[in-house]
Amino acid sequence: MSKIPGMKKPELLALPTVRDRLTFLYLERCLINRQDGAITVTDARGTVYVPAASLSVLLLGPGTNISHRAIELIGDVGTSIVWVGEHGVRYYAHGHPLTHSARLLIKQAELVSNVRSRIAVARQMYQLRFPDEDVSTLSMQQLRGREGARIRAVYRHASKQTGVPWHGREYDPDNFTGSDPVNMALSAAHACLYGVVHSVIVALGCSPGLGFIHTGHERSFVYDIADLYKAEVTIPIAFEVAATQSEAEDIGAVTRRRVRDAISDGRILERAVKDIRQLLLGDVAAEEEIETEVIYLWDDKIGQVAHAVSYGKGIEETELEALVDGYGTILESET
Repeated sequence: MSKIPGMKKPELLALPTVRDRLTFLYLERCLINRQDGAITVTDARGTVYVPAASLSVLLLGPGTNISHRAIELIGDVGTSIVWVGEHGVRYYAHGHPLTHSARLLIKQAELVSNVRSRIAVARQMYQLRFPDEDVSTLSMQQLRGREGARIRAVYRHASKQTGVPWHGREYDPDNFTGSDPVNMALSAAHACLYGVVHSVIVALGCSPGLGFIHTGHERSFVYDIADLYKAEVTIPIAFEVAATQSEAEDIGAVTRRRVRDAISDGRILERAVKDIRQLLLGDVAAEEEIETEVIYLWDDKIGQVAHAVSYGKGIEETELEALVDGYGTILESET
């Protein structure tokens, strides 16, 4: 083992981008620490080492005990942390974003604050679900109806394919085992998908709470984006797992592994990054990388100007003296 107490904090531009990372790692009932550039995970079976910079998100379940040094490393490399409940079906908190830029956040807030632009983005989200149809003239009520019918058809198809009976979506977040096997599998699968999507959203510097279709919840945008992938990822997996597993504990574990593999194979991280940027920025930044270290000053005329610039150099000497005298008067009045 290295005797070096720590490693130099890496430059953000040298880190893997969010779309190039692994999907997620769910941990529970273990001790998480740090050894140089890796986090160590220790339980009764031993210790494993995980390169922190290769992960998109850590899902920390019950019984996890994480050290300050591990959190320091995870924050430095931009890996997101989501604290979740038993079986990963409840969200409690999340950690540090990969980017320091507020560009996408500002655009997201601008779009969601205007009724017309918000509806336009919502229609784009539904267009991704109905690629062969024109939804540009449909109202939100019509779009919700179409989406509801589509999801019911997806459930019926999965039920027919697997032979698993389907009586509707019923679950209690406080009682994972209180529903039938397919609903337990759906809860576990969706929780994993939410964690991964959440990590992408915060890595890009967006707000999880500013949704376009969902609203009023701290994860509204997470639900917006996750809904784009449920029909092809989590719903089929949940029915397949329910058809082969009987024990509740096995259902949760097997479902998480299946979702992890499917998200990795299907490049959902890369798709989520592309979809979010397309929804918020359009084609203008299709090939741009995430801005990581960017600071501007706001200007009411042109939007933004460079920071760390002395903008007072063009002021006449008499104006500058007046400003200095005025500032001195303010300080004297405050004291």
